[in-house]
Amino acid sequence: MTINERLKQITPSEIRAFDAQVSTIPGLLNFTIGEPNFDVPEFIKDAMKEALDKNFTHYAASDGLQELRQAIANFYQRRHQLDLNWQQIMVTVGASQGFMITMMALLNPGDKVLIPSPYFPLYGYSSILSGGESIFVDTSADGFVLTPEVLDHQLQGHPEIKLLMLNYPNNPTGTTYSKDQVKGLAEVLRKYPDVYVLSDEIYGDLVYEGDHYSMVEELPDRTILLAGASKSYAMTGFRLGFLHIPADLYEELFKIFQTMVTCVSTPDQWAGVAAYNDGDQAIDDMKGEYNHRRNMIVDRMIAMGFDIPHPAGAFYVFPRIPAKYGDDDQAFALDLAEKAKVGVIPGSAFGPGGQGYFRFSYAAAYEDIAVAMDRMAAFMEAL
Repeated sequence: MTINERLKQITPSEIRAFDAQVSTIPGLLNFTIGEPNFDVPEFIKDAMKEALDKNFTHYAASDGLQELRQAIANFYQRRHQLDLNWQQIMVTVGASQGFMITMMALLNPGDKVLIPSPYFPLYGYSSILSGGESIFVDTSADGFVLTPEVLDHQLQGHPEIKLLMLNYPNNPTGTTYSKDQVKGLAEVLRKYPDVYVLSDEIYGDLVYEGDHYSMVEELPDRTILLAGASKSYAMTGFRLGFLHIPADLYEELFKIFQTMVTCVSTPDQWAGVAAYNDGDQAIDDMKGEYNHRRNMIVDRMIAMGFDIPHPAGAFYVFPRIPAKYGDDDQAFALDLAEKAKVGVIPGSAFGPGGQGYFRFSYAAAYEDIAVAMDRMAAFMEAL
């Protein structure tokens, strides 16, 4: 059988594989997957039911319902004081489709994508499938953020870089970029006018200290903003994402989108209209609970002796494993699962800079997290 050569570079998800491996352990409390434990708010479900009852079940405009695109733009103005043009918003099948069609539109063979690491693995796979190549930059020595100095060095040394892939707040580390840090990166990028930015800000509503500041504020003509409803409203199964695209690129990405899917599910989009118009309190409630969990986890893990990069956003912590294990995060995570009945993801699943760390998702019930902290404390004392 002959297949596309690019597929030979794609391996099964290490995150899902490890999750499957440990999930069979009896009594395991699992914190492996970034899946909010909250139910979708009732008013969002009601909006979808109403759409079905009114037979809003036919094709929508390919780039999304105008009502949804306008609701997203209004949301960002209201919540983040960010001016987005609704006509530059394209509704996608989850955020994942967004970075795939962006890379397909921008990359030619030999073009490179600069990806700060640790990173969400689908970024690298999307680059491969789009015919590009990835340059991974280990950020662990700089607090898990890309610095202007490192960015400048990489862009100067690799003129074939076409796209910078940013993700903040970050999965897996929980770190984020302040306004000054974003401005510092933008200042460097202005020296390289042919480089675009794909800014994955899917966790932008889950920042616990200060305000989220989008790269769109600094480089609106070269930044493709990627976000969606999955994390903010616990709507992971709805597969509702969006891109805000510079005007001169919009039609190019639209060509690719329209060949992949005619449109996103129409009832899902009506649920999204309700979420973005009326869901501010739901976000605040979930964010408050996530912050409550985060504070408890950080306090408990520091008391256990873990070194933790400061988790200012998202719903992950990314501690350093105990010195006894060296950099063998797989061995640590397996021991923790088998002996303490706590499931986490080895940091090496997230690329360079992740080895020797582990990701703990606090998108889980507070009570379960508290039990997990007790189990981990006993495990650490026994080392």
